[in-house]
Amino acid sequence: MKVLVTGSSGLIGSAAVRHWDALGADVYGIDNNMRQTFFGPQGSTRWNQQRLQAETQRFTHVEMDICNREAITQLFAQHKFDLIIHCAAQPSHDKAKDIPLLDFDVNAGGTINLLEATRQHAPEAVFCHMSTNKVYGDAPNELPLVELETRWEYARQEDFHGIDETCRIDRTTHSLFGASKCAADVIAQEYGRYFGMKVGVFRGGCLTGASHSGVELHGFLSYLVHVAVQDKPYTIFGYKGKQVRDQIESSDVILAFEQFASKPRPGEVYNLGGGRENSASMLECIQLIEQISPYRVRHTYTETNRIGDHVCYISDLRKLKSHFPDWSIRMSLPDILGKMIEMEEHKLQHSKIG
Repeated sequence: MKVLVTGSSGLIGSAAVRHWDALGADVYGIDNNMRQTFFGPQGSTRWNQQRLQAETQRFTHVEMDICNREAITQLFAQHKFDLIIHCAAQPSHDKAKDIPLLDFDVNAGGTINLLEATRQHAPEAVFCHMSTNKVYGDAPNELPLVELETRWEYARQEDFHGIDETCRIDRTTHSLFGASKCAADVIAQEYGRYFGMKVGVFRGGCLTGASHSGVELHGFLSYLVHVAVQDKPYTIFGYKGKQVRDQIESSDVILAFEQFASKPRPGEVYNLGGGRENSASMLECIQLIEQISPYRVRHTYTETNRIGDHVCYISDLRKLKSHFPDWSIRMSLPDILGKMIEMEEHKLQHSKIG
Protein backbone atom coordinates (compact mmCIF):
# COMPACT_ATOMS: atom_id res chain seq x y z
CA MET A 1 0.00 0.00 0.00
CA LYS A 2 1.25 3.46 -0.90
CA VAL A 3 0.06 6.45 1.14
CA LEU A 4 0.57 10.17 0.52
CA VAL A 5 0.26 12.59 3.44
CA THR A 6 0.33 16.35 2.89
CA GLY A 7 1.38 18.56 5.78
CA SER A 8 3.23 15.49 7.02
CA SER A 9 5.26 17.36 9.65
CA GLY A 10 2.17 18.91 11.19
CA LEU A 11 -0.09 17.61 13.91
CA ILE A 12 -2.51 15.42 11.96
CA GLY A 13 -0.11 14.71 9.12
CA SER A 14 2.60 13.33 11.39
CA ALA A 15 0.05 11.16 13.21
CA ALA A 16 -1.03 9.79 9.81
CA VAL A 17 2.58 9.07 8.84
CA ARG A 18 3.20 7.15 12.06
CA HIS A 19 -0.06 5.22 11.79
CA TRP A 20 0.34 3.95 8.24
CA ASP A 21 4.09 3.43 8.61
CA ALA A 22 3.35 1.15 11.58
CA LEU A 23 0.91 -0.75 9.38
CA GLY A 24 3.69 -1.42 6.87
CA ALA A 25 2.64 1.02 4.15
CA ASP A 26 5.07 3.02 2.03
CA VAL A 27 4.37 6.54 3.23
CA TYR A 28 5.33 9.68 1.34
CA GLY A 29 4.98 12.98 3.14
CA ILE A 30 4.79 16.40 1.50
CA ASP A 31 5.88 19.28 3.74
CA ASN A 32 7.95 22.41 3.17
CA ASN A 33 7.63 23.90 6.68
CA MET A 34 5.29 26.68 5.61
CA ARG A 35 4.20 27.00 9.24
CA GLN A 36 7.48 28.82 9.88
CA THR A 37 6.68 31.19 7.01
CA PHE A 38 3.21 31.77 8.47
CA PHE A 39 4.09 32.02 12.17
CA GLY A 40 7.85 32.47 12.55
CA PRO A 41 10.36 30.14 14.29
CA GLN A 42 7.89 29.10 17.01
CA GLY A 43 5.66 27.58 14.33
CA SER A 44 8.40 25.52 12.68
CA THR A 45 7.68 21.81 12.27
CA ARG A 46 11.21 20.73 11.35
CA TRP A 47 11.60 19.13 14.77
CA ASN A 48 8.65 16.88 14.02
CA GLN A 49 9.97 16.03 10.56
CA GLN A 50 13.28 14.98 12.09
CA ARG A 51 11.49 12.79 14.64
CA LEU A 52 9.51 11.09 11.89
CA GLN A 53 12.59 10.40 9.81
CA ALA A 54 14.37 8.95 12.85
CA GLU A 55 11.53 6.84 14.20
CA THR A 56 9.70 5.46 11.13
CA GLN A 57 10.64 2.59 8.83
CA ARG A 58 9.04 3.27 5.44
CA PHE A 59 8.59 7.05 5.38
CA THR A 60 9.95 9.30 2.62
CA HIS A 61 9.93 13.05 3.18
CA VAL A 62 9.16 15.12 0.07
CA GLU A 63 10.10 18.80 0.24
CA MET A 64 7.37 20.23 -1.98
CA ASP A 65 4.84 23.05 -2.16
CA ILE A 66 1.27 21.87 -2.87
CA CYS A 67 0.77 25.09 -4.83
CA ASN A 68 3.31 23.81 -7.38
CA ARG A 69 0.90 22.09 -9.74
CA GLU A 70 3.57 20.70 -12.05
CA ALA A 71 5.54 19.14 -9.20
CA ILE A 72 2.40 17.62 -7.67
CA THR A 73 1.38 16.16 -11.03
CA GLN A 74 4.83 14.66 -11.54
CA LEU A 75 4.78 13.09 -8.08
CA PHE A 76 1.42 11.45 -8.76
CA ALA A 77 2.58 10.27 -12.20
CA GLN A 78 5.61 8.67 -10.58
CA HIS A 79 3.75 6.91 -7.73
CA LYS A 80 0.40 5.14 -7.76
CA PHE A 81 -1.02 6.19 -4.41
CA ASP A 82 -3.78 4.15 -2.78
CA LEU A 83 -4.63 6.69 -0.08
CA ILE A 84 -4.20 10.46 0.17
CA ILE A 85 -4.46 12.20 3.55
CA HIS A 86 -4.61 15.93 2.82
CA CYS A 87 -3.75 18.00 5.89
CA ALA A 88 -1.55 20.78 4.47
CA ALA A 89 -3.08 24.23 4.98
CA GLN A 90 -2.68 27.80 6.10
CA PRO A 91 -4.59 27.29 9.36
CA SER A 92 -5.02 30.70 11.02
CA HIS A 93 -8.02 33.05 11.09
CA ASP A 94 -5.87 36.04 11.98
CA LYS A 95 -2.91 35.41 9.71
CA ALA A 96 -5.10 35.02 6.60
CA LYS A 97 -5.98 38.72 6.52
CA ASP A 98 -2.29 39.59 6.16
CA ILE A 99 -1.62 37.04 3.39
CA PRO A 100 -4.96 36.60 1.58
CA LEU A 101 -3.49 35.51 -1.76
CA LEU A 102 -1.09 33.00 -0.22
CA ASP A 103 -3.84 31.74 2.08
CA PHE A 104 -6.15 31.07 -0.87
CA ASP A 105 -3.39 29.59 -3.02
CA VAL A 106 -2.48 27.08 -0.31
CA ASN A 107 -5.94 26.19 0.98
CA ALA A 108 -8.01 26.25 -2.20
CA GLY A 109 -5.42 26.02 -4.99
CA GLY A 110 -3.33 23.36 -3.29
CA THR A 111 -6.41 21.25 -2.66
CA ILE A 112 -7.62 21.25 -6.27
CA ASN A 113 -4.07 20.51 -7.45
CA LEU A 114 -4.10 17.34 -5.33
CA LEU A 115 -7.64 16.35 -6.29
CA GLU A 116 -6.98 16.73 -10.01
CA ALA A 117 -3.69 14.83 -9.76
CA THR A 118 -5.58 12.07 -7.98
CA ARG A 119 -8.27 12.03 -10.67
CA GLN A 120 -5.69 11.82 -13.45
CA HIS A 121 -3.28 9.32 -11.91
CA ALA A 122 -4.97 7.52 -9.00
CA PRO A 123 -8.75 7.68 -9.61
CA GLU A 124 -9.43 4.64 -7.40
CA ALA A 125 -7.55 6.07 -4.42
CA VAL A 126 -9.29 7.18 -1.24
CA PHE A 127 -8.86 10.90 -0.55
CA CYS A 128 -9.40 12.23 3.00
CA HIS A 129 -9.63 16.01 3.05
CA MET A 130 -9.01 17.72 6.40
CA SER A 131 -11.47 20.59 6.39
CA THR A 132 -12.51 22.75 9.36
CA ASN A 133 -15.58 23.84 11.27
CA LYS A 134 -14.69 27.38 10.19
CA VAL A 135 -16.47 26.64 6.89
CA TYR A 136 -19.65 27.40 8.86
CA GLY A 137 -18.42 30.92 9.55
CA ASP A 138 -20.23 32.48 12.47
CA ALA A 139 -23.54 30.74 11.68
CA PRO A 140 -23.17 28.55 14.82
CA ASN A 141 -23.35 31.77 16.88
CA GLU A 142 -27.00 32.15 15.85
CA LEU A 143 -28.05 29.32 18.16
CA PRO A 144 -29.49 30.63 21.44
CA LEU A 145 -26.99 30.42 24.29
CA VAL A 146 -27.06 30.76 28.05
CA GLU A 147 -24.17 32.09 30.11
CA LEU A 148 -22.99 29.78 32.88
CA GLU A 149 -20.31 30.41 35.48
CA THR A 150 -17.41 29.15 33.35
CA ARG A 151 -18.85 28.66 29.85
CA TRP A 152 -21.42 29.54 27.25
CA GLU A 153 -23.87 26.71 26.68
CA TYR A 154 -26.61 25.88 24.19
CA ALA A 155 -29.96 27.02 25.53
CA ARG A 156 -32.14 24.43 23.76
CA GLN A 157 -32.17 20.71 24.40
CA GLU A 158 -32.27 19.98 20.65
CA ASP A 159 -28.84 21.62 20.31
CA PHE A 160 -27.23 19.55 23.08
CA HIS A 161 -25.13 17.39 20.72
CA GLY A 162 -23.79 20.48 18.93
CA ILE A 163 -23.46 21.58 15.32
CA ASP A 164 -24.34 19.05 12.62
CA GLU A 165 -23.46 18.96 8.93
CA THR A 166 -26.67 20.74 7.86
CA CYS A 167 -25.43 24.05 9.29
CA ARG A 168 -25.15 26.46 6.37
CA ILE A 169 -21.76 27.50 5.02
CA ASP A 170 -22.74 30.69 3.15
CA ARG A 171 -24.20 34.06 4.19
CA THR A 172 -21.95 34.13 7.25
CA THR A 173 -18.72 35.87 8.25
CA HIS A 174 -15.92 33.33 7.98
CA SER A 175 -12.58 35.16 8.09
CA LEU A 176 -10.56 34.83 4.89
CA PHE A 177 -9.16 31.54 6.21
CA GLY A 178 -12.68 30.18 6.65
CA ALA A 179 -13.56 31.29 3.12
CA SER A 180 -10.53 29.64 1.50
CA LYS A 181 -11.15 26.43 3.43
CA CYS A 182 -14.81 26.61 2.41
CA ALA A 183 -13.74 26.73 -1.25
CA ALA A 184 -11.53 23.69 -0.70
CA ASP A 185 -14.30 21.87 1.16
CA VAL A 186 -16.82 22.37 -1.65
CA ILE A 187 -14.41 21.45 -4.45
CA ALA A 188 -13.44 18.27 -2.55
CA GLN A 189 -17.13 17.36 -2.24
CA GLU A 190 -17.55 18.01 -5.95
CA TYR A 191 -14.74 15.68 -6.96
CA GLY A 192 -16.47 13.03 -4.89
CA ARG A 193 -20.01 13.67 -6.11
CA TYR A 194 -19.40 14.73 -9.73
CA PHE A 195 -16.56 12.34 -10.59
CA GLY A 196 -17.57 9.57 -8.20
CA MET A 197 -14.18 9.63 -6.49
CA LYS A 198 -13.68 8.24 -2.98
CA VAL A 199 -13.36 11.66 -1.36
CA GLY A 200 -14.31 12.26 2.28
CA VAL A 201 -14.46 15.73 3.85
CA PHE A 202 -13.80 16.05 7.59
CA ARG A 203 -14.72 19.34 9.25
CA GLY A 204 -12.42 19.41 12.24
CA GLY A 205 -13.18 20.93 15.60
CA CYS A 206 -10.13 21.78 17.71
CA LEU A 207 -7.53 19.29 16.51
CA THR A 208 -4.82 18.90 19.08
CA GLY A 209 -2.12 16.71 20.55
CA ALA A 210 1.45 16.60 21.81
CA SER A 211 2.92 17.00 18.30
CA HIS A 212 1.22 20.36 17.72
CA SER A 213 3.48 23.37 17.12
CA GLY A 214 0.97 25.77 18.65
CA VAL A 215 1.32 29.54 18.33
CA GLU A 216 -0.87 32.42 19.51
CA LEU A 217 -2.63 32.68 16.15
CA HIS A 218 -3.32 28.96 15.81
CA GLY A 219 -3.39 25.87 18.02
CA PHE A 220 -5.16 27.22 21.10
CA LEU A 221 -4.71 24.30 23.48
CA SER A 222 -1.11 23.57 22.50
CA TYR A 223 -0.19 27.24 22.88
CA LEU A 224 -2.01 27.44 26.22
CA VAL A 225 0.07 24.53 27.55
CA HIS A 226 3.22 26.13 26.12
CA VAL A 227 2.70 29.43 27.95
CA ALA A 228 1.80 27.62 31.17
CA VAL A 229 4.95 25.48 31.22
CA GLN A 230 7.18 28.32 29.97
CA ASP A 231 5.58 30.87 32.34
CA LYS A 232 4.66 33.26 29.55
CA PRO A 233 1.67 35.65 29.43
CA TYR A 234 -1.54 34.64 27.66
CA THR A 235 -4.27 36.84 26.19
CA ILE A 236 -7.94 35.80 26.12
CA PHE A 237 -9.79 37.43 23.22
CA GLY A 238 -13.42 38.23 24.05
CA TYR A 239 -16.51 36.31 25.19
CA LYS A 240 -15.28 36.51 28.84
CA GLY A 241 -13.04 33.52 28.21
CA LYS A 242 -16.15 31.34 28.23
CA GLN A 243 -15.99 30.41 24.53
CA VAL A 244 -16.34 26.64 24.15
CA ARG A 245 -14.37 24.29 21.89
CA ASP A 246 -14.37 20.52 21.52
CA GLN A 247 -10.89 19.03 21.56
CA ILE A 248 -9.97 15.91 19.59
CA GLU A 249 -6.59 14.22 19.82
CA SER A 250 -4.81 13.53 16.53
CA SER A 251 -4.91 9.74 16.91
CA ASP A 252 -8.72 9.80 17.05
CA VAL A 253 -8.76 11.84 13.84
CA ILE A 254 -6.57 9.24 12.13
CA LEU A 255 -8.87 6.41 13.19
CA ALA A 256 -11.78 8.25 11.56
CA PHE A 257 -9.77 8.45 8.32
CA GLU A 258 -9.00 4.75 8.58
CA GLN A 259 -12.67 3.93 9.03
CA PHE A 260 -13.60 6.02 6.00
CA ALA A 261 -10.85 4.41 3.90
CA SER A 262 -12.29 0.97 4.66
CA LYS A 263 -15.78 1.98 3.47
CA PRO A 264 -15.55 5.23 1.49
CA ARG A 265 -18.65 7.25 0.64
CA PRO A 266 -17.92 9.58 -2.32
CA GLY A 267 -18.27 13.26 -1.46
CA GLU A 268 -19.51 12.68 2.08
CA VAL A 269 -19.04 15.33 4.78
CA TYR A 270 -18.46 14.65 8.48
CA ASN A 271 -18.03 16.88 11.50
CA LEU A 272 -15.02 15.61 13.42
CA GLY A 273 -14.22 16.98 16.85
CA GLY A 274 -14.14 16.02 20.48
CA GLY A 275 -17.90 16.23 20.76
CA ARG A 276 -19.82 16.93 23.94
CA GLU A 277 -17.52 14.76 26.10
CA ASN A 278 -14.35 16.71 25.22
CA SER A 279 -15.88 20.18 25.16
CA ALA A 280 -14.49 22.89 27.43
CA SER A 281 -14.29 26.65 27.60
CA MET A 282 -11.03 28.56 27.65
CA LEU A 283 -11.47 29.23 31.37
CA GLU A 284 -12.18 25.55 32.00
CA CYS A 285 -9.05 24.52 30.09
CA ILE A 286 -6.97 26.92 32.18
CA GLN A 287 -8.51 25.50 35.36
CA LEU A 288 -7.84 21.93 34.22
CA ILE A 289 -4.17 22.66 33.47
CA GLU A 290 -3.80 24.16 36.93
CA GLN A 291 -5.54 21.16 38.53
CA ILE A 292 -3.42 18.45 36.92
CA SER A 293 -0.04 20.22 36.94
CA PRO A 294 2.02 22.62 39.06
CA TYR A 295 1.76 25.31 36.38
CA ARG A 296 -0.32 28.49 36.39
CA VAL A 297 -1.52 30.45 33.38
CA ARG A 298 -0.78 34.18 33.59
CA HIS A 299 -3.64 35.50 31.49
CA THR A 300 -5.04 38.89 30.64
CA TYR A 301 -8.30 39.70 28.93
CA THR A 302 -9.29 41.90 25.99
CA GLU A 303 -12.91 42.55 25.01
CA THR A 304 -12.13 42.29 21.29
CA ASN A 305 -13.01 38.84 19.99
CA ARG A 306 -11.59 37.37 16.81
CA ILE A 307 -13.68 38.04 13.71
CA GLY A 308 -15.78 35.06 12.70
CA ASP A 309 -14.93 33.27 15.95
CA HIS A 310 -17.35 30.80 17.52
CA VAL A 311 -18.84 31.51 20.94
CA CYS A 312 -19.82 27.91 21.56
CA TYR A 313 -18.86 25.15 19.15
CA ILE A 314 -19.37 21.46 19.80
CA SER A 315 -19.17 18.97 16.92
CA ASP A 316 -22.23 16.76 16.54
CA LEU A 317 -20.61 13.37 15.91
CA ARG A 318 -23.76 11.35 15.39
CA LYS A 319 -23.50 11.13 11.60
CA LEU A 320 -19.90 9.90 11.71
CA LYS A 321 -20.74 7.37 14.42
CA SER A 322 -23.80 6.13 12.54
CA HIS A 323 -21.78 5.53 9.34
CA PHE A 324 -18.81 4.07 11.22
CA PRO A 325 -20.04 2.53 14.50
CA ASP A 326 -16.58 1.18 15.35
CA TRP A 327 -15.26 4.73 15.73
CA SER A 328 -15.45 6.73 18.96
CA ILE A 329 -13.45 9.27 20.96
CA ARG A 330 -10.79 7.40 22.92
CA MET A 331 -8.61 10.19 24.32
CA SER A 332 -10.17 12.34 27.07
CA LEU A 333 -9.35 16.02 27.54
CA PRO A 334 -7.38 15.48 30.79
CA ASP A 335 -5.35 12.76 29.06
CA ILE A 336 -4.69 15.05 26.09
CA LEU A 337 -3.49 17.84 28.37
CA GLY A 338 -1.30 15.47 30.38
CA LYS A 339 0.55 14.30 27.28
CA MET A 340 0.91 17.87 26.00
CA ILE A 341 2.39 19.01 29.31
CA GLU A 342 4.90 16.13 29.22
CA MET A 343 5.93 17.06 25.68
CA GLU A 344 6.31 20.75 26.54
CA GLU A 345 8.44 19.86 29.56
CA HIS A 346 10.61 17.69 27.31
CA LYS A 347 11.05 20.56 24.83
CA LEU A 348 11.93 22.97 27.64
CA GLN A 349 14.50 20.60 29.10
CA HIS A 350 15.99 19.94 25.68
CA SER A 351 16.29 23.67 24.93
CA LYS A 352 18.13 24.23 28.23
CA ILE A 353 20.54 21.39 27.47
CA GLY A 354 21.04 22.71 23.94
